[in-house]
Amino acid sequence: MSTPDTGARLSVERVDGVGRIVLTRPEKKNALDRLAAEELFAALSSLEADHATRVILICAEGKDFCAGADLEALAAMHDASANEHRDDAEALGRVFLAIRTIVKPIVAAVKGRALAGGAGLAIACDIVLAADDAQLGFPEVKVGFVPAMVMTMLRRSVGEKHAADLVLTGRIVGAEEGARLGLVSRILPSRTFDADVQKIVADLAKTPKTAIALTKWLFHKLDELSFSDGIAAGVVTNVEARSTEDFREGIRRFLARERGKR
Repeated sequence: MSTPDTGARLSVERVDGVGRIVLTRPEKKNALDRLAAEELFAALSSLEADHATRVILICAEGKDFCAGADLEALAAMHDASANEHRDDAEALGRVFLAIRTIVKPIVAAVKGRALAGGAGLAIACDIVLAADDAQLGFPEVKVGFVPAMVMTMLRRSVGEKHAADLVLTGRIVGAEEGARLGLVSRILPSRTFDADVQKIVADLAKTPKTAIALTKWLFHKLDELSFSDGIAAGVVTNVEARSTEDFREGIRRFLARERGKR
């Protein structure tokens, strides 16, 4: 295991192709302030540039994944200018944009509560693995706030009616309902959660990286395209994938296994 790089709000570890970003403020339920957002962006950028890292895992110390914005930090900005508030909000916005544009798969491991911006951080990731007792929600309206940036991910994850229900009522849902709505990719047993997450990300790290990169790029590119343009982009990506050594080697292995069965 590599020695973790430790910041004020998180630590970063690189092990066997997996870059782990660990939120490290359990006493604050891993709430996000500007420093946390800046450290998250820096960690993502570092892991994106690290050729040995093939998958990124975002997880947290303590009982909760992330309680959302640090309300004490927001209260301290009460008299700040509009530009200062904008700079503060944009710091987290850059994190969401980075997660979407980095072509390495990014996985959230959610234990306990993931609320508001914390739920947004989870669903911004490509895959959300949730413990069976996890809870997710967007309760901002209950404190007079708006789930502003996270709605961009939420509408894409669950659709308009479910998203409206979640953001207008602020209700909290369990892992099972979260999976049914589209907030959660997989539910894992709490008793084996850490080991199960580790196996999933380890398996992802063994997947041919070019195929993963092309798949993630096209998956999100389709948001911008019409149906016909999406098919056209798929054709281009299909042809590009065929030219990679990973694909050729995969075909050779597959055919060798099939011949061996005869």
